Amino acid sequence: MQDIYIHGGAMTPFGRHTGVLAPELAQQAILQALDDAGLRPADIQAIYCANVLGGMILGQLIVRDLGFGGIPVYNVENACASGATGVHLARHALLAGQYDTVLVFGIEQLTALGGGTIPMQRNDHKTDLYAKAGMVLPAVYAMRGTRFLHERGASRADLAEVAVKNRHNGSLNPFAQQRTATTVEEVLASRMIADPLTLLQCCPSQVDGAAALVVGTKRPARHRPVKVLASVVVSGLREQADDDILDAEITARAARQAYEQAGLGPEDVDVVELHDAFTIAELLYYEALGLAPHGEAVGLLKSGATRLGGRVPVNPSGGLLAKGHPLGATGVAQMVEILWHLQERAGARQVANARVGLTQCTGGGIAGVDHAASSVHLLGV
Repeated sequence: MQDIYIHGGAMTPFGRHTGVLAPELAQQAILQALDDAGLRPADIQAIYCANVLGGMILGQLIVRDLGFGGIPVYNVENACASGATGVHLARHALLAGQYDTVLVFGIEQLTALGGGTIPMQRNDHKTDLYAKAGMVLPAVYAMRGTRFLHERGASRADLAEVAVKNRHNGSLNPFAQQRTATTVEEVLASRMIADPLTLLQCCPSQVDGAAALVVGTKRPARHRPVKVLASVVVSGLREQADDDILDAEITARAARQAYEQAGLGPEDVDVVELHDAFTIAELLYYEALGLAPHGEAVGLLKSGATRLGGRVPVNPSGGLLAKGHPLGATGVAQMVEILWHLQERAGARQVANARVGLTQCTGGGIAGVDHAASSVHLLGV
């Protein structure tokens, strides 16, 4: 199979960008990624713009004045998995020989929404049970958290430890929105959002950010070559009445396919960026990704294996809990972070001797399925 390389990557700091419009934010990441790759707009043959809430033809609006010369622009929306889906679609086109060098970027400006939780279904209040009932994602994950505490004999402090780990990592990351370390006591004492999840166990909902990657079939000359070893996007299956809400089936299925595609296993992964929108999510994904056996997620966390310096550091960027979660940008930003680790450009949070990295991003809440979409990518040198 044709090798697919990442030629360059960049992201803006995640946070409040007061007075900066979404197109300007995206343009910063795009131009920095091109510079990182040593390429010009004229070298790009197609563009994939990932965004959730920015409106129609956002990609064309963003690149209009950057000199790309009327090449195809594909706008991609797949909830929180939008950015990862953009990379997935770009890889398909590269493998098909349609292009040899493309740009993928993600952008979201959540501060423009005015605050509050992000609705699960903005336009489907008549047909979707969750939307009709006013369900929000903190409540969904709180139910999973409550069940986890009951079935696994875990404590609230175990959930809080995830936030402590990731906030520490975020304190080392100049691109993270939250750059203050915290303690278990501070996490548990923060304002309750949806029992048992407190404020510091939920990713910030007021965040802007953009990230971009240049992907192609030619071997890059500027940096240590990093390949896309596997790229998988799957949709959720219809749930049955007795489905286990702690079984992240959609992510486990995507991970199995990604490992098979790359000819690798969980034991080969050196660094992970996963979708920790809530602390309980990280623990569930340890098991779904095969990093821990069923029922052993807390044990993996407590062993220190997923901390910086551990066997398989998870969310060295700070994850969504500290770095922030601008929806369309997240999947691309995860890959930028892994790219930097594989090229030994991650600074104070660098994972030593990393050769294989994994990114995982789920997206969308629909009544009757685990998630609407889940993506898993494996990158390697």
